[in-house]
Amino acid sequence: MISVDAITKRMAPVLACVGLLAVWQFASLALHNDSFPTATEALRAIPSILGDKDSLVNFGASLRRMAIGFGIAVAVSIPLGLSMGRSRAVASFFNPLLMVIYPVPKAALMPIIMLWLGVGDVAKTLVIFLGVSLPVIYHSFEGAKAVEEKMLWSGAAMGLSAAQRMIRIVLPAALPEILTGCRTGLVLALITMITSEMIARQSGAGNILFNALDMGQYDTVFAMIIIVGAMGICLDALFERIRARLVRWSEPQFDLPLSFS
Repeated sequence: MISVDAITKRMAPVLACVGLLAVWQFASLALHNDSFPTATEALRAIPSILGDKDSLVNFGASLRRMAIGFGIAVAVSIPLGLSMGRSRAVASFFNPLLMVIYPVPKAALMPIIMLWLGVGDVAKTLVIFLGVSLPVIYHSFEGAKAVEEKMLWSGAAMGLSAAQRMIRIVLPAALPEILTGCRTGLVLALITMITSEMIARQSGAGNILFNALDMGQYDTVFAMIIIVGAMGICLDALFERIRARLVRWSEPQFDLPLSFS
């Protein structure tokens, strides 16, 4: 039998969304502003967007760029972060570079990148890569730094090389922290994807959103915001399920629910 706590936990995100939509609906009716459609108007625009073949092609292009940028960032950032966490020399070399890049909004780099690489997929993928890489590097660094030296000494005593110790000891021990960084990076990948597509407007979900804004189709604009938000929720929930399976051994007895998973 399902307990009341379990039902409450499952229904809480749904109730929060319903409450947000209700507030939106009443605020729009009260303001009577043409640029602020009601929640029902925005929701009615969603089927026409998702039923349009061109829109689906744009969404596919966005997800492709996001997947490539995220994948490359993870492949580069995890080894770099682990190396920084275990080597003072590597950390001393890369830390100043990262501190220079980290505060700069990635959207601000888009015009420069466009001058160098054009407005195609490469420029947008690079912006996504930059947005994702920094949190993954940071969490990989923190995870590697927290590994106990005794574990590494034991590995060395068993004849493991430095590379083997990194793969067989440091990587598994740092995995919970690494996946936390990847989860943060996934959200940033979605944000930078939409931002880059709104600046370099050729294709993608950001292009649909900005074109609708240009043409005064405000119900489509808000519908796109809902769709992008739903994409973020679904991707986060999927990643959280994968993360929970990979690091089940490190899960605390109680955790604050931060997603719809």
